[in-house]
Amino acid sequence: MTTWPSSSKSTQTVVVALLPAMTAVLTGFLVMGAALPVLPLHVNGDLGFGTLVVGLVAGAQFASSLITRVWSGHYSDAHGGKRSVVLGLIAAAMVGVLYLISVAVMSLPTLSVAVLLVGRAVLGGAESFIITGGVSWGLALVDSSHAGKVIAWVGTAMFAALAFGGPLGTMLFASYGFTAIGLVTALLPLLVLLALFRVPNPLRPPVPKRASLGNVIAAVWLPGLGAALSSVGYAAVLAFSSLLYAQHEWQPVWLAFTAFGAALIVARIIFGHLPDKLGGAKVALVFVLMQSAGLILMGLAGSAAMASAGAALAGLGYSLVYPGLGVEAVRDASPTNRGLAMGIYTVFLDVAMAIGSPALGWVAGREGLNAVFIVGAAVTFCTTAIALHLACDMHRVR
Repeated sequence: MTTWPSSSKSTQTVVVALLPAMTAVLTGFLVMGAALPVLPLHVNGDLGFGTLVVGLVAGAQFASSLITRVWSGHYSDAHGGKRSVVLGLIAAAMVGVLYLISVAVMSLPTLSVAVLLVGRAVLGGAESFIITGGVSWGLALVDSSHAGKVIAWVGTAMFAALAFGGPLGTMLFASYGFTAIGLVTALLPLLVLLALFRVPNPLRPPVPKRASLGNVIAAVWLPGLGAALSSVGYAAVLAFSSLLYAQHEWQPVWLAFTAFGAALIVARIIFGHLPDKLGGAKVALVFVLMQSAGLILMGLAGSAAMASAGAALAGLGYSLVYPGLGVEAVRDASPTNRGLAMGIYTVFLDVAMAIGSPALGWVAGREGLNAVFIVGAAVTFCTTAIALHLACDMHRVR
């Protein structure tokens, strides 16, 4: 009489199958998240460099991620998602060694920061191989009808890791300095590698002809553009919510991002099956409206409670926009091109974060912090046109 129990059972089965990939992604992003809040403190306080060098060290990871996305997609398709993840975890462990070398030569600050820059660049490549390989691995472990669940659950592991990594890194740095960050970064990926040793690396049977890069881009660019526009709203919360709270003297300043992340994770647990069940574009269309409304609520907020409620609503909305449009991105991709499709799809998010954050900063300087969230909502709302077009196009195909 109702399909909810079978949907729940199906979701549980998929989650169990995805546990190895989710564990790898959780680990990779945990060590990334641990370093993020303490790098500026280390580079500025311990090494004595200014904000320009801080920005270079922090930005090296994201530039490297952008450059290596397509490579990681090709590698996942050719060798399997698990091998891509393993390569990423090994690279992440090497970053920990570079962190420790950087600490060892702190008496030579220029050399120390140069080693840090190399480490951050390697970490960007590790991120690409871990997240692209993790999704590709997950797609190979379960039936193609569960693509939305794979993208949602692997993404949930990433968000959870970033959420927990920050407090963990701050605590370790306060107690033991940057050496502790280096040790955790070097050792934790190796421990997970041992646990994943016996897990299979499924490879889909090859097709006679692999699609060209241009053909994959042509299939992915529209869902990718929609995801990029909605990610500008995510960038607004990530980069400017704490400043909004500090300006209004609302405490704690991290509450909005925590509300955003918590709502996102809960929504994916409860609703993660919807893109597979109802169609990715239709689900993205509904949820991006929630995200836009949440951002408007933050921009108009007169209290911490109202702003936090807006952040939670924005997180609820964003939770299924990325996996919903991701389903559309891989829908027509052959099994041997799904890794490449996801790699290119993720590039759009990288570009959105790289361009959106400075652009919103310019808005904040001219119009104030509240305007950041109103503009973020307007940009995010543009995703509705893309989702509607994809949904109508899919309806015509059927």
